[in-house]
Amino acid sequence: MTGFARVRKSIAEGEIVLSIKSVNHRGLDLHFHMPPELDAIETELRNLFKQRVARGHLQIHVAFARAADGAPVPLNRPLLDAYIRAFHEAARQYGLSGALDLNSALRIPGMLSAPEFQEAAREIAEPVTRAILEAAEEAAILLNAFREREGAATAAEIRQRCAAIHALVERMQQIRSGAVPAFQNRLREKLSELLRCAAIEPQRLAQEAAILADRSDIAEELLRLGTHTAQVEQMLATGGEVGKRLDFLLQEMNREANTILSKTGGLGDLGLTITELALGAKAEIDKIREQSLNLE
Repeated sequence: MTGFARVRKSIAEGEIVLSIKSVNHRGLDLHFHMPPELDAIETELRNLFKQRVARGHLQIHVAFARAADGAPVPLNRPLLDAYIRAFHEAARQYGLSGALDLNSALRIPGMLSAPEFQEAAREIAEPVTRAILEAAEEAAILLNAFREREGAATAAEIRQRCAAIHALVERMQQIRSGAVPAFQNRLREKLSELLRCAAIEPQRLAQEAAILADRSDIAEELLRLGTHTAQVEQMLATGGEVGKRLDFLLQEMNREANTILSKTGGLGDLGLTITELALGAKAEIDKIREQSLNLE
């Protein structure tokens, strides 16, 4: 299910910006994008989102900008000395001329922070950790509110498609009552052509025709398809985590529709009509499956 949320928090130690982008996924797939100094709290953040989100591919971005305290920016002198030595050595070795650019040197990562400051920066104070977790909690609430609005619209569309399947099932049930006699007549005609010169008992012929007609009956498939459709509507009404359960139920509905299609061959115009209706039901089932990816 798609969604987006962003939370910004200002604390004494600096400013925190946490954003989440969610897209459809069969399970829960969490991806964190954070500076290395925040790696220590990834497990806590992962557990937090697992408790509040059940499904989706989540991109979670966390940024922390430390507040300036008025102290001079520390210079990494050992790194600058090494850079200057390497510059002059390369100039002598290759016979190059030119002046050292201090602005370029200061843009080297780590140049404006002494080694001891870099080590201290890796340790995040407890207030910062707490603030990040609070921001994650707020972002999860905002994300779920966004997803709930989208989910309500998706559920309404699925209900409309379930109503369409109900109508198709009712139409097929009406046609089915005339399909069995039509199949029996067609079977009698075909057997008569094959056995023109052979004697056959009418009772035996009727019995065989009844057996084959029963094998072609779609009453049970129509009943199960209608029942499964009602279960989909009940799931949506009950709420909760319906995505994975809906996936399984849609597989069963698709199987019933395929069985109906396999049984309606050779029934003439009635069979063609039922086939067309069953294909319409399969199309609705496929559209529900597409929308089910948006449900948690």
